[in-house]
Amino acid sequence: MALALVGLNHTTAAIDMRERVAFPPEIVTDALKQLSALAGVEEVVIVSTCNRTEIYCDFVESAKADGDISPATTLDTQQQIIVDWMAEFHGLPREQLLACVYSHGNEDVVRHLMRVACGLDSMVLGEPQILGQIKSAYSMSKDLQLVGAELGRAFQGAFSIAKEVRTDTAIGENPVSVAYAAVALAERIFSHLESLSILLIGAGRTIELVARHMVEKGVTRIVVANRTLDNALELAAKFGGHGALLSDIPDQLVHADIVVSSTNSQLPLLGKGAVERALKKRKHKPMLLVDLAVPRDIEAEVGEIADAYLYSIDDISEVIEDSVKSREQAAGQANSIIERGIEDYLKHLRSLNAVSTLRAFRDKADAIRDQELQRAIKALEKGEPAEAVLTALARGITQKLIHSPSVQLKKASAEGRDELLVLTQELFELDDEIGS
Repeated sequence: MALALVGLNHTTAAIDMRERVAFPPEIVTDALKQLSALAGVEEVVIVSTCNRTEIYCDFVESAKADGDISPATTLDTQQQIIVDWMAEFHGLPREQLLACVYSHGNEDVVRHLMRVACGLDSMVLGEPQILGQIKSAYSMSKDLQLVGAELGRAFQGAFSIAKEVRTDTAIGENPVSVAYAAVALAERIFSHLESLSILLIGAGRTIELVARHMVEKGVTRIVVANRTLDNALELAAKFGGHGALLSDIPDQLVHADIVVSSTNSQLPLLGKGAVERALKKRKHKPMLLVDLAVPRDIEAEVGEIADAYLYSIDDISEVIEDSVKSREQAAGQANSIIERGIEDYLKHLRSLNAVSTLRAFRDKADAIRDQELQRAIKALEKGEPAEAVLTALARGITQKLIHSPSVQLKKASAEGRDELLVLTQELFELDDEIGS
């Protein structure tokens, strides 16, 4: 096993860097194929969300380079390979990327993955959406046949631990999410939400959660704008709202007191000019804009407009911090579950290490048995007494099975390697025989 992870998240990189290294759905497949073609990369998964980009790889023990087999790369070299590829793929200076990435190897990769899957490494402590995002990333790599035994074991272990944490702790009891924080922010700015008009841009899970929380706060006027009208209409219908196309946004802005956006667009959908024109028609009635997307959906220049209050996903961290205090005790319990999961994971890996040795031992024993059995059959065919043949068969198998261990034990004893004698006594349960 040679697992390697390189990533960055909301704690190591600002939103402008996170959006530059994001992998929207339309480019993930190409990125995965490029990564899998790198020297030594056997398996790969890319996890890319609004708050993190992480690349998980399993490197083979030896890698082909220019047609030759080269020695296994070290962990540092493996991580450098990933960083170099990320920098080239996204057109970033390598040093700029190195300043905000973190990396892990082997069991620390699995520990980090478990923490992420449980929501312990999220901006919103214990938020549930990340698990679904990781499962989707894993499924994509699996569909492309880029997941094998090593990453498969790591990700399945993380999914199992996340389920246990959700079941056995209170990590997800209180409604804390980026969507919930956006609504809480709106409540801080507006005294009453019931009378306001809401424009939601996008039709994914985050926007659906925002709509749900808004309705719970008494909001009745909701418009959902999306690239696909059918998706917008379907989501809006769940909350008694109206659907619209992205091209309708300038008209809808005039009526919107609150705008919340979360799409996978690689380019901004809402610019400074459109907001200025809408505010002029609104006679400069204030507008709250919350951009939950990475890359951002709303141009940063919108924040310069006097009556427009623009918040990015990083800006709502204070709202989130106030909401997660009740989850901190549950996080401690979750960490204990994760450490137990890591211990089980390592035990399983150690048990796999014995498989090849056991197979070789069994094959050797089978060969000895077959050889002695053929000798016994020939003796019987010559008319030798059956009892004598069976005795010789048993003696022959026993002597050949214990010959090599006997030679090695005598050698170890002469060299003072008493630990091998102790291990042999434990392996063959000889304590009682020696004591008697």
